[in-house]
Amino acid sequence: MTTNGCLRVGQEAPDFTATAVLDQEFTEITLSQYRGKYVVLFFYPLDFTFVCPTEITAFSDRYSDFTTKNTEVLGVSVDSKFSHLAWIQTPRNQGGIGDIEYPLVSDLKKEICSAYNVLNDDGEADRGLFIINPKGVIMHSTVNKAPVGRNVDETLRVLQGYQYVEAHPGEVCPANWTPGEKTMKEDPVGSKDYFSTLG
Repeated sequence: MTTNGCLRVGQEAPDFTATAVLDQEFTEITLSQYRGKYVVLFFYPLDFTFVCPTEITAFSDRYSDFTTKNTEVLGVSVDSKFSHLAWIQTPRNQGGIGDIEYPLVSDLKKEICSAYNVLNDDGEADRGLFIINPKGVIMHSTVNKAPVGRNVDETLRVLQGYQYVEAHPGEVCPANWTPGEKTMKEDPVGSKDYFSTLG
């Protein structure tokens, strides 16, 4: 895994090997094992905090919405595998996250956070989220500071947008597009069909 402070969309996602907690067991995973699938890779600051469990459980509760779209979800923080396990073993109504549907990755050495350029000055991850395509290329990234949580519906919308244009070469998704809505042709003539429908 290489560290790249200038990581951008369109580049290959830095691979990593790390210990994760899944089904209350420790397991070694690599990012590259998910080649052939889309991956939603998201970073969060710390276990046993406040906004973080709402995000983690929100993604878990919607996990089937991702897997039915050939997509895996991975959560990453700088906590140890033991902290992840303890948090999973703590019920939601006591500030834990309970059993979740996808792996929580331990980045105790902060190498993954550094590679994805989300490690902040406090030694924690900012809320980075990356959508990686089946070839391992980063198609989308967002990063925000800790106080504001992310939106699962928006992640799904963007994911479906990239999956749509991959399956329909020459078409693009305009602002606020959602599945089933009109797209446009990516050329001056074809795009007029879309613009002609605007009021």
